This record gives sequence, structure tokens and C-alpha cells, in this order.
Amino acid sequence: MNNRQIVFTAPNAAELLEVPMPVPGEGQVVVRTAVSTVSSGTERANLSGDPNVSPTRITPEAIFPRYPGYSLSGVVESVGERVTGLAPGDRVAVNWGKHARFVCVDQINVHRIEDDSVSFSAAALAFIASFPLAAIRKCRLEIGESALVMGLGVLGQLGVQLLRAAGACPVIAAAPSPGKRERALTLGADLALDPTAEDFAARVKEATHGGANVALEVTGAGSALNNVLDGMAKMGRVALLGCTRDSDFTVDYYHKVHGPGISLIGAHTKARPVYESSPGLWTHHDDITAILRLDAAGRIDLENFVQEVHPPEDAEAVYRRLLTERSFPVVQFDWRE
Repeated sequence: MNNRQIVFTAPNAAELLEVPMPVPGEGQVVVRTAVSTVSSGTERANLSGDPNVSPTRITPEAIFPRYPGYSLSGVVESVGERVTGLAPGDRVAVNWGKHARFVCVDQINVHRIEDDSVSFSAAALAFIASFPLAAIRKCRLEIGESALVMGLGVLGQLGVQLLRAAGACPVIAAAPSPGKRERALTLGADLALDPTAEDFAARVKEATHGGANVALEVTGAGSALNNVLDGMAKMGRVALLGCTRDSDFTVDYYHKVHGPGISLIGAHTKARPVYESSPGLWTHHDDITAILRLDAAGRIDLENFVQEVHPPEDAEAVYRRLLTERSFPVVQFDWRE
């Protein structure tokens, strides 16, 4: 058997390369990938050569090669010593894998797909979907509270579905793109607004009878955060789900945060417990399992969420589009031969 992997070999350069077959070490699992999902924001930053791609450290310059991908599904190929609960042939979802035909990860990053009705395509979205799910948990959303999603990339679109499933009402989606606003309505948003409109904050407050209780800020842009804060209710909670890589922006914290008692919540997916869940703070394993159950029960629809599927041989063309298309679709690679 041979192995292939998508590699960013230099800024703005994506290649499909032959790489060695992985061998599982102690506590590790090799998975034969079925489907992997493109995370457009993270992968665009990595592909373009942004040096600021880690939430835990700042590097002075971009280092290549880079190895994209982290949310995938497949079948267990082999297991190392001391692996329990997993066996060759098991259908699984994987977090922190890569865009490759075969991946080797620690057992903690492999999650059995218990329900046969969950497709590989849906399971390959489970890890990415756990990002907005964790943000919603951190905001302590209560049923019937209003919610705003600023930014409608893959995370924002998943956030719309999950907020509706969690009982938020109304769910308001915001993005400059008319196409993304229309898509958000099909995914369960009650209202979709253009955040660049002068009356944006007024319309949010009108629809929510005074302001949104909860917001997911998914763009990472300072102007978008300002727009969110203008539409919040007193004591509202804002999850900073988007990666705010550019710190050069100004927020009037005194009037927009301090005075109305707004909570700004860091919601990077790594800011969570590793081994034991507690109310509002779930592990990756528990959130991914929850996503798979929600999909199996029809509470969310991941199967029809994907907009394009490509063979890995199309990687160069797909990533060229990622660099140039503002409204990049939800894309997966199908590795099955």
C-alpha cells in the first residue's frame, strides 16, 4: 500500500505527495481515511504563509512545509499496543488528523461511529462542528434565548444549526454575502442580515426585543466584533470563536463591554478539558460523540451540509480557489479508491 498526503510546500503552494506509511506506536491508531474536510479559515491562513497560526505562541516568520487538515473520518487500519476499545475495521471520526490517505493519531483522537446511519461525510464534519458546540456551551445558552452568529463560513453555518438545535430563538445570521445569508436561512436561521448595513444593530435589537443574549463571533475581525457588541443585550455573552490573528483593532470596552456587563469568552477549541467533561466544558471526545448522535437523530443535518466533494488529486486547484474566493464553499476530499 502507498500513502499520499496534501502538503503546503511553500506559501500559496499545495501539492499531493507520496509519503511513508505510518506505523502505530504505543497508544496510537492508524486510520484509512474515507473523507477529510477543509477548514477554510485555518487552512487559508496556513497556505498564505501567515506566521500567526497558533493560539499558544507567536512566531516571527512562517515555516514550511505545513500539513493541513484536522477533521476526518475513516476505518481503523491497525492499532498499537495498549489501545483499547478500537479494532481494525471500526468506522471512526478523527480529530487532529491530516489530509492523507492513512493517518496515525493517538487513541484519544479516534471516536467510534456507533450509528450506521451516520455517513463518512457527516462524521468528517464532527470535529469541526465541535468548535461552535463548545462555544455555545461556554455561553451557557438557555432555551428561548436569542442568538446572533457573525460570519457564515463553515463554523458559522454549523453554529446556526447547533443554536437552533439548542433552543435559541430567534437565531440571527449575519454576513455581507447574500448567498451565505440565503444559505443560513435554509440551515435554520430565523433572520439573516447584512452587518455592513447602517441599521444592522437596530434590526438585531428589534428582532430580539432589546438585543441578543448570546453571540458567536466567527470572523476574527475587529469591525465585526464591534457590530456584534452594538447588537447585544445587557449581560450578554459573546464567544470569540473566530481566530483573531490581527490584534490591531479598537473596541470601546467602556461603553460596549464594561457598562452593559458583556462577557467576552475565549472559544478556541483547545481551551477545554482533555479527559473529563463538566457543565459548559466538554472534552473533544464528548462533544464529537454528541455531534454524531445529533446527526443520527436528525437534530442536525451534516450529510447535506457539504457543498463540494473532490478527489485529493484536485488539491492544487481547490486551494488556489481557497486563496481567491471570498465565499469559499464547504469542501471535502474523498480518499476512497
